[in-house]
Amino acid sequence: VAVTACSARDPGKRDFKKMSSTLRESLVRYDPPMQATAAKEKQKKAKASQATNQGTKGTLQTEDILNSILPPRTFEQDGEQWVQFVSSTPATRLDVLNLQEKLDQQLKVRQAREMGLCPIREDIYSQCFDELIRHVAINCAERGVLLTRVRDELRMTIAAYQTLYESAVSFGIRKTLLAEQGKAEMKAKIEELESENERLKRQLAEHKARLDAAERTEAERRALDEKRHAEEVVFLKKQVVQLKSQLENILSV
Repeated sequence: VAVTACSARDPGKRDFKKMSSTLRESLVRYDPPMQATAAKEKQKKAKASQATNQGTKGTLQTEDILNSILPPRTFEQDGEQWVQFVSSTPATRLDVLNLQEKLDQQLKVRQAREMGLCPIREDIYSQCFDELIRHVAINCAERGVLLTRVRDELRMTIAAYQTLYESAVSFGIRKTLLAEQGKAEMKAKIEELESENERLKRQLAEHKARLDAAERTEAERRALDEKRHAEEVVFLKKQVVQLKSQLENILSV
């Protein structure tokens, strides 16, 4: 931004050294800032001169088109409102070369990423395109207006893609959160089932131990019964033999 030191007699101008922190550096060429009241007076005088002087009609029309394409910047400094209009000075070949140099410099100073999405790089190239539109609009207002339509369409397209990207990211985050929530629930269910499985395994082991003990007890009881039965059979056989012997002895007498 061009800065000029003016006397206190002109209320629309002043030393702008303190405004360097307020005004953001831009690749678009602007006129020196002036107070909002002085800017309004300037516009009134321009309209009055347009009615009387037909020679300045083209210049005034160019300034109006520039202001509609690239609206003036407004800011507040020390409690006063200031306005900075885009410059209507035609660009030369040297200005274009300087613009290219400033473009590369800004990309390097502001550390813009060369690949991928980068809002810094987008902002710098947007300023460069606005400055090129200014160059064209000064020489041919119609081409400037047409380029402005192209610029606005590109911005709307980028905004639409950005909205879609943000929606996709939000959708992905929601799906991830739901998946994490479902994962936690599934993990808790798995732990519950594993605990139930362990409990059932313990019950099975207990029942199996009881069954083994019952089988051993039954086997021992059966063995004792068989032994006792065998002893009874032997005893009864001996008695039969004795009784038979006694009967034979009695019959022989």
